This record gives sequence, C-alpha cells and structure tokens, in this order.
Amino acid sequence: MDNLPNTWEEWISNFEDWQGRVGFDPSWLGDFELSVLFDWERAGDVIEFGDYQGRAKWERALQVPHQSMRDALITMITVQGDTEFASVEQQRHLLASAPTDYDRYAAARIMAEEQRHGWQMAYLLMTYFGQQGRREAQKLLERNAQDGDRLLGAFNRPMPHWLDFFCYTMFVDRDGKFQLGMLSTSAFKPLAASMGPMLKEESFHLGTGSNGLRRIIKAGVIPLDMLQRYINKWVSTAHDLFGVDASSSAHWAYVWGIKGRWDERKKLDAGIEVDKEILNEESRGHYHDEIVGEVKKLCGYLPEGSPQLYVPHENFNRDIGATKGEKYYVDGTKFEGTDEDYAEYLTTVLPIPQDEIDLKELFKQEWIANKPMSTRQIESGIGASA
Repeated sequence: MDNLPNTWEEWISNFEDWQGRVGFDPSWLGDFELSVLFDWERAGDVIEFGDYQGRAKWERALQVPHQSMRDALITMITVQGDTEFASVEQQRHLLASAPTDYDRYAAARIMAEEQRHGWQMAYLLMTYFGQQGRREAQKLLERNAQDGDRLLGAFNRPMPHWLDFFCYTMFVDRDGKFQLGMLSTSAFKPLAASMGPMLKEESFHLGTGSNGLRRIIKAGVIPLDMLQRYINKWVSTAHDLFGVDASSSAHWAYVWGIKGRWDERKKLDAGIEVDKEILNEESRGHYHDEIVGEVKKLCGYLPEGSPQLYVPHENFNRDIGATKGEKYYVDGTKFEGTDEDYAEYLTTVLPIPQDEIDLKELFKQEWIANKPMSTRQIESGIGASA
C-alpha cells in the first residue's frame, strides 16, 4: 500500500483518484458539497446501554476501554464505508440510461450522498484510529464492486438496469437505514454523531425506491409477475444483510455499548428488555415488518383485480442465517421436493435470463411514469452533465 495517506488531505487526493478510476465525473455532483457532518446534540453525552451505561460517551479512541472494542468499532466503520463506495461502483453506469431527467438527478444525488457517507466513515478512521484507521480508510478506495471484492456480497452484485436500481433503493438502502439507526446510539460519540446527517440523507434514497416502483406500477408496462420476481431477489438479499442468527458479534457490540437495537431509545424508555442472543433477528424482524407495510402501500396503485404484490418470507432464498442454502417457498414453508424441483420452482419466483431479455424491449417503451423536476433540483445541477 504505497499511497497510504497520512493526512485527511492526502486521503481526499486518493479519493479523487478513485472517482477517476470508477468513472464518476465530479461535475455530476453539481452544487452538492462533499463534507464531514456531525450532529453532536443528537448523539448524546452518556452511554445509553451495555456494561458501561451511565458513563460519559467516548470522544477519542484511546478512551475506549479495550483493544477488542476498538477493533470492533474499526470493523463497523469500515464495513459501513465500504458499502457506500460500493454502491457508487454498482450504480454509476445507470446515469447514461436514465428513463427521465428526474431519475438521472435522483440517482446522481444518491451517489453524491453515498460518497459523502463514505467520506464520513473515512474521516472517522483517519482521525481517530491511527495507522490502522488510515490503512482501512485507504482500503475503502482500493476494493471495487466490479471486481467482486467489496466486504458484503450484496454490494458486489451487478445492477444492470433501473428495475434493479429501484428495488435496490427500496429494499437494500432500507437495510442501511436500520444499520445507521442502530449505530446512532453508539457509545463512541463521533460515530453516533455521524448518523444523524446520514439518516436524513438516506431518507431520499428510500423515497426514490418507493417512488420509482409506484411510477412503474402506474405506467403498467412491466408485468407484475416480473416485478414480483425482482422484489423477491432484492428482499432476500436485504434479509441477509442483517447478519447471522444468534450473532456473538452483535451480542458483544451491545454489551460494549457500541451498537444498539433499532429504536434503542424508545425501547429503553418503554422498559423493553434486551435479548442479546437474537439482536440480528430482532432488527431483521423490524425491517421485514416495515417493508411489508411499504409493499401494501404499493398495492394501492395496482389495477383493480390484479394479483397483490407481497414480501417473501425471511426463510426464502437465504445465503446467511439459520435457513442458509435451504429450500423454502416464498411464504416461508419448507420445500420438500428434490434440488431439481426446487431449481425449477425458483425460476417462477426469481428473475431468469429471459426476464433480462424481455426488459431490454420493455425499456424501449414508456415503462415508468414521468416525474417533473422541481426548480431547486434543476438549479442544483446534480447529474445534469451525466
């Protein structure tokens, strides 16, 4: 690693090199400013849960009591930053095929905000964690989703078209909201203070996904059974992102106070006891309930008499967790047939090569309802030159 940065300015120079390598033109940012933002008030001053509850939150890495805890923080920050840069690598090529000017703006803004979030995580690593942090901050710029070496599998998956993009922002970015929320009460104050601004920006990503899927339904060009297959693909991917069941890492992160539950403060106020053995399962359950509600909203735009869209069960198509690699129907019941039978079943509930072929023709039509840009969005210049 010959170009290990020693200062934040050196890391920014390396970041600009990364933009060039992945083909992201800085002019596409328009008036968006890449910056480091904190909400110190929202972060709070006192550790809120775990064995150190009631003590002052740690403002420097050396205040963190043990090296194992510092290592866990570095890992969490690194993984979060890795997903942000990976998303840009996955999505950048879509700007050239945006179905509307608004969608080009929306995708460019999402990529701008993802880069800012990556900046934020790199800043924490560079500023608070010494040479180990500088090394990890540089690695954020060296791994690449196109090479398949990003840290989480979902962020190495190809995203060839806009139907994938809208499902991704609806379902995978929503996992991101939950992860940020669980870090927002961290005992490491700079990490907790980073989450408020990131969560505000993340809400636009989720809105882009739900709005895009709603406009697809309104246009009536993409067959609903095809749309359902792509929903199934990305929901099962998002379920995996909550991690393994009975996670010891999640257990210790809670004991140490560095990563809480979803809605930790509300649960503490309500006196809801924590079960540290099922923390990933609990957060995945909250996520699942939320997306069930979101898909029900989408169903309100379906033509009368149409089959309803649904969210596949948490057991279905899992690569991580208790049902990893096992055969389940989309409703969560066990599939009792042979592997060959199951492979045939999956062709009815997950995208198949013919879907990709058919989509190329469907995308030549008015496959998504138009959405006009606001004056502010036009004036921002975000994505305008892409």
